Amino acid sequence: MQQFFEVLGIDNDTFGLIVVPILIFLARILDVSINTVRIIFVMSGKKYIATVMGFLESLIWLLAIGQIFKHMDNVYCYIAYPAGFAGGILIGMLIEEKIALGKVIIRIITAEDLELIIAYLNKHQFRYSIVSAESNEGKESLLFAVLKRDHVPYLLDEISKHLPKAFYTIESVKSASEAGLMVEKPSRRGIGAWLTSVRRK
Repeated sequence: MQQFFEVLGIDNDTFGLIVVPILIFLARILDVSINTVRIIFVMSGKKYIATVMGFLESLIWLLAIGQIFKHMDNVYCYIAYPAGFAGGILIGMLIEEKIALGKVIIRIITAEDLELIIAYLNKHQFRYSIVSAESNEGKESLLFAVLKRDHVPYLLDEISKHLPKAFYTIESVKSASEAGLMVEKPSRRGIGAWLTSVRRK
């Protein structure tokens, strides 16, 4: 790499003092961004893509840390490393917001009329369930719906327009069946797997 920059007319001192910190900064942004997105793929159950991204992340990290060890007398390397880490978190989160992977479950708790929200869910063929509930404010309805993350902003717009006083929560869902119900995927060593084996017996 250093020989490449020498061809461009960059001497050894300039390379070690300026170019290396910039490369470390960019490498950290790249590998932390990959790490942030990789976690989303892991949570979505996309194990093969997550595996490849993990390999790339580790490779880039090794290249960055290797340059630091070669230039430990350069204080700018120590600034570039954490700065790239922080920048990578921000960029990774922005990428994650754009791609909006996976599904979420949204719970809406309200005493208001759900007719318009139900009409919106039916129009877009989102599966939902409604149960009666009671809170400290009296009788209310509790609506559950599972939908893709990229549809969430549109549903929230509908909620703000038609249910301005509603309370809602949103949680990530690793997987969902075609019927729209959450599917648990317990670990083979987890309590879920043990309960399943007991039921089968």
